[in-house]
This record gives sequence, structure tokens and C-alpha cells, in this order.
Amino acid sequence: MGYSDQRFNVNLSILFTELPLLERPAAAAKAGFGAVELWWPWVDAPTPEQSELDALKKAIEDAGVRLVGLNFYAGQLPGPDRGALSVPGEESEKFRANLAVAADFAESLGCTALNALYGNRVEGVDPAVQDELALENLVLAAREADRVGAVLLIEALNAPESPKCPIVSAPKAIEIVDKVNAATGLGNAKFLMDLYHLSMNGEDLPSVIERYAAKTGHVQIADNPGRGAPGTGSLPLEALLDQLRDAGYEGWVGLEYKAGDRPSEESFGWLPAEARAAR
Repeated sequence: MGYSDQRFNVNLSILFTELPLLERPAAAAKAGFGAVELWWPWVDAPTPEQSELDALKKAIEDAGVRLVGLNFYAGQLPGPDRGALSVPGEESEKFRANLAVAADFAESLGCTALNALYGNRVEGVDPAVQDELALENLVLAAREADRVGAVLLIEALNAPESPKCPIVSAPKAIEIVDKVNAATGLGNAKFLMDLYHLSMNGEDLPSVIERYAAKTGHVQIADNPGRGAPGTGSLPLEALLDQLRDAGYEGWVGLEYKAGDRPSEESFGWLPAEARAAR
């Protein structure tokens, strides 16, 4: 067991950000990785020009890496936003406009996991109104994901860094997963288990894995404190990933950590080169 038994991919929206977007897939490949994931890259454009989509698709294909995860439009990320689908008005409309665009882009690259970030509470808006809108939009997202053979991911963030987001625990994310699956009958809504966020919430990670591994569609990691590479903090990430494997999880583990002041390529010393290639 150990890191060599995992399937790792690099999040190109938090690693290799010292490079232009179109150069990041090749940089990940050069570092030995065969798979990548992305937040929605165009934070101001839920429906970018086709030429921009084509250029990113070509960069990924030319690098010889697989796209294994993609966010739907989520507003300013990184930045003040934590998603768009529960925010009434323009942001919800942008999310809906993005659904087919993101799903089609994912399908064009064989990506089968689409992440829908819930969004922040809005001052002056009844939380029940936001939750009703969120369920409507998540049902639409689940149907779009299903159209292209993908799962819909629901992620729990952490309360210290995202105090306005209501999805800040594993049980709450699972509650939303179950509601979406009940509403659609598709069964393709899954939990995105980000071990960094859950640790920031003070959750019992072994217990979370034991309870929810079967409903997990994707995993992301960073160490805590600091959101750095494994080994920079105190989380027993290798043991936690072993537990996930023992519980039956065979999916991807996204590296969603900060490289710090060094170039991203220098942050992978914790992971043997032979464990980086897509399997």
C-alpha cells in the first residue's frame, strides 16, 4: 500500500499557475503525471469563445494527459466566490448557461467527473430560497452530466476559509448528494471528498472515510496546516488514502495543494516518479 497504489492527478488551477493556462498540461506531463483536473478556467466567461475551448483541448491532447475532473462555472475562483448555483439572478443564469458548454468540453476529452460548487449565502436572501434554487440547478447539472456519461460531484468546503458557504461538512454534502439523486433518479451525484477541507472543519477523517467511501466519486488532498504538499503539515495522508483503497475507492486523487514559493515542479518530491503516471 501507500502512495504507489493511488491514481493521482494534478489540479492545474492551483498548481503550475506560474505558467499560462495553455502551458500547464505540458508542464504536468513533464513532471511525470498522466492526468489533470481543472476549475472552470474562464472565471468571467461561462460560455467562452469556441476558439478558447479548442485551444485548451489541444493543449491537453498535445501534452498527452487525461482530463479527469472539471468544475462547472463557479464565479471568481480563486477569489470571493464559492460557486454560483445557489446565488439568485445573474450568477445562477451564468451557471445554467455553462452547463452544456462544460459538459460538452468534458465529453470531448473523455472526462467523466463534473464538480458543481454550491455557492455562498447571500445577505438578504432567505436560505430556503437559495436551497430551492440550488436543488433545481443541481438537478439540471446532474442531467447534463448524465448526458455525457459523467458523475456530478458535490464538494464540502471548510468553514474557516468559506464562512458564507453552507456546505461545510461531509454529512451536509452527503445530504445534498442524496437529495439530488432522489430528485433525478439517475444516481450519478457523488461526494467529492476533499481531505484538506474536512480536516479544517475538524472532522474525524477515518470515520468520514468509513461512512462515505461508497458514495465518493472523487478525492482531493492537501496537507494541513498550510494547504501544502503532503509532508508539509501533520495529516496522515498516506494512511488515509490506504484506508480509502481498503474501503473500495479506486478513483482519482487530485493534488489540490499550494506549491508555496517554489516552482510547482519542485513540490512533488514526496511522490515517487513511478507513482505519477496515469493508471
